[in-house]
Parts: sequence; C-alpha cells; structure tokens
Amino acid sequence: MAQTAPAAPRGHVADRPAPPSRRPSPGGPAAARRRRALAAPPVWRELLLIALFYAAYTLTRLLLVEDGTGPAFAHADQILGFERAIGLDVELGLNQLLLQVPWLARTANLFYATAHFAVTLAVVVWLYRRRPRDYRWLRASIMLATGAALVGFWLYPLAPPRFLHSEGFVDPVTALHSFGLYASDASGTLTNQYAAMPSMHAGWALWCGYVITRLARRRWAQVVGLLYPATTVFVILSTANHYVLDAVAGIALVGAALAVSWVLYHRCPAPLLRLRAAVGQRAADWTRPLAGSDRARAVR
Repeated sequence: MAQTAPAAPRGHVADRPAPPSRRPSPGGPAAARRRRALAAPPVWRELLLIALFYAAYTLTRLLLVEDGTGPAFAHADQILGFERAIGLDVELGLNQLLLQVPWLARTANLFYATAHFAVTLAVVVWLYRRRPRDYRWLRASIMLATGAALVGFWLYPLAPPRFLHSEGFVDPVTALHSFGLYASDASGTLTNQYAAMPSMHAGWALWCGYVITRLARRRWAQVVGLLYPATTVFVILSTANHYVLDAVAGIALVGAALAVSWVLYHRCPAPLLRLRAAVGQRAADWTRPLAGSDRARAVR
C-alpha cells in the first residue's frame, strides 16, 4: 500500500526551489563591444568607407592644384638649399646613377606607378582577413595620416626634382619613354604634381612595412616588410619624384599617426570609447541602407 507524504502543518509555507542566481550575461554590452573590437567590420562597410575616403582624397588633391607654379618652385629652392646646407642633397646623384642602368630605371618607373597602390591594397586585404584584431586601429592610422597629408599639400605646394631641369635632374619616364605614373611634360593631365610634401609613397610604404614585420609570422615576409620601405625611398629619390625631406616628413607623419591611433584604440578613456562607438554606430546606420539597396539590385 503506497504511503503518502504527510501534509504540511497549517500556516506553514512549503519550501520553494531557490531562484537561479543572476549572473552577468555573457552577452552584455561590454562583451558585445569586445566582440566587435576583435572582429573585422562588415566587408561592405569597409569597401564603401575606403572608396569614399579615396575619392575625397583624390578630389581634394585636384582642388589644391595651384593656378600659379611660382610658390611650388620657390619651395623647391628652399628644400634644396636646406638639404645642401646639412648635406642631405643625394637626389641628383641617385638620379644620375639610375639613368646609367636603363632597365633598372624602367623597373623603378613601374614600381613607382604601381606598388604604391597595389601593395597597400594587398596589405589592407590581408590585414582584414588574417588579423582582424589589429585591423581597426591600423586602418584608422593610415587614414589619419593620409588626411593630414592633404594639409601639407595645401599649405606647401612643392615642385618635384624632375621639374628642376636647371639643376640637372632628368625624368626617367620622359627620357626613356617608359611606363610611369606621369611624366614631367604632362602638364595638362588631371593630377596635382605639386603634392609632394609629405611623400605618401614613403609614408604608405612605412605603414605596409610596419604591418608586415609586426604581424607576419614567416621570416621571409618580415624581411620583405623591412626591404619594401627602403626600396620605395630609393625609388622616389632616384626617379626625381621626391626630396629626402619629403620622405622624412611622410615617414614621421605615419609614425605619429600609428602612435595616436594605437593610444585611441588601446588606452582610450571610457568617455572617448563611448563616443567612438556612437560615431561608428551612426556611420553604420547611415551606410546600411546603401548596402541593402546594392544587395537588392544584385538579387534582381
């Protein structure tokens, strides 16, 4: 015969199971911010951001073209005079040395015209895919440096050495009739050939070299990361596209931008972190409809 449990006394409340402890949810705001920081942003947003930034950068360079070339050539005289005073005027010697080896000069012209964009884009894509933890702050650093360079182009238009025929400089693109970014006689092309200070060829090369040597695991890749900025500086000087001080300014600008961006992303005070997150969310909300319309057109 089954026995029943004794009834609880009148006035006694039966024990109830204790509610589960309320522990912090792993999906809280702090965890969400951490996951966003460790993950790369959506690819469509990055493509749109890079396209808009590069379009603004290119258009601004064109708008900063001087109507008169007097200031640009006066600044060139200042740069050359200062370099001669401190013994840094190696551009003419490198230019003459390069022209003695035509195949090397043609290779340098091709390198100057293509590597600046191709290598930088390849490093950005690799960084996005393989090192998402570091992508955001490194992307911000190169954009910060490039935007700041526009101020230099505006305040200090500078004629490159290849324009200074009276000083003995020779443009290898014109002299060898080879492929190049532009020639010295291309005065009617839609380019600002006086945007030389600071040299973003040198700056972007330093950025690429820093990313590769810091984040690549293979030894040969790290060696390439060291050689690429040095090769770029040799090319921009020997092809008479930049002065030594242009390269120094570009390298210093990117170095400062790397430091500032690292501090903002790794040692930023909490209020600035919240402001940065709010700005990023606002930008995402603004660009999401554009991406949605593009995807809808692609489906059709």
